[in-house]
Amino acid sequence: MNIIVDAFGGDHAPLEIIKGCRRAADKLGIAITLAGNREDINACAKQHNINLAGMDILHAPGIIATDADPVSIMKKHQDCSMAVGLNALAEKKADAMVSAGNTGALLVGATLKIKRVRGVRRPAIGAILPGANAPFVLLDAGANSDCTPEMLSNFATLGSVYAKQVLGLTRPRVGLVNIGAEETKGDQLRQESFVLLRENQNIHFIGNVEARDIPNGGCDVVVADGFTGNVIIKLYEGMGKMMGQKIKRFFLWNPLNVLALLRLKKQMDYKTYGGAPLLGLRGVVIKAHGSSDATAVFHAIRQAKTCVEQNIVGIMKEHFAK
Repeated sequence: MNIIVDAFGGDHAPLEIIKGCRRAADKLGIAITLAGNREDINACAKQHNINLAGMDILHAPGIIATDADPVSIMKKHQDCSMAVGLNALAEKKADAMVSAGNTGALLVGATLKIKRVRGVRRPAIGAILPGANAPFVLLDAGANSDCTPEMLSNFATLGSVYAKQVLGLTRPRVGLVNIGAEETKGDQLRQESFVLLRENQNIHFIGNVEARDIPNGGCDVVVADGFTGNVIIKLYEGMGKMMGQKIKRFFLWNPLNVLALLRLKKQMDYKTYGGAPLLGLRGVVIKAHGSSDATAVFHAIRQAKTCVEQNIVGIMKEHFAK
């Protein structure tokens, strides 16, 4: 298996990207192709004594900034590491791709270069988040701000397949984010989506789920439009940091509490959950967090490997072919 990694995507590229790739190549038994400027990658590896043996370099002289216009990846930034990597994936030169770069550009580039699974209206960002008892999938986490009921039904199917294949859930519970549990709650989008989700034979729909129930295991697949989903994930991150700081100050006075705190921190650390897959594409593309360090990069690559092994794309094609 060969996985392409955007060596110049993210806040800590290329050093942390290369370190994470080295770890993945050693521990996961896969081939890694680094997309980026060959001279800069070799120089960084030499400076920090990182062995690149067994890793190929796909030369790409350009870089697309995090604040660049996403559509520019198809025109002005066709030579950037992200675009070159996506082109290689589209040409079947690799099995998957991982990038911590510009989210919008990755979505635009992947949609136009890798293409959508037939029947999928729009690809969705599926974020795996830690819950009270087990992780859950939230989608869309920010790719599509304006959605139709048909798109939310698509998201539900995509998320359900992903939860089955990657999280190992036999019958994942799918919930629609709303302001109340009743069927008649919410605006027109939520009400019409409720009807479609209830009729969707590919999922186990349990109804509406309120935001307060999401962290406590209200469902396994949380469905929302991209605007709502992104607000949820950002609030989740902010609350997590705030609670972590408060708990740390409270627990540090007792050495035994420190061990419990470290265990809790590990369970809640987003780095161990990998990145967010772009679901609904004809290839495996993983969006890693922009601030990813080597550990987060490693787990994003591990997640890509799992998606390939579990044939996520093939199974989604089968579902939508029906």
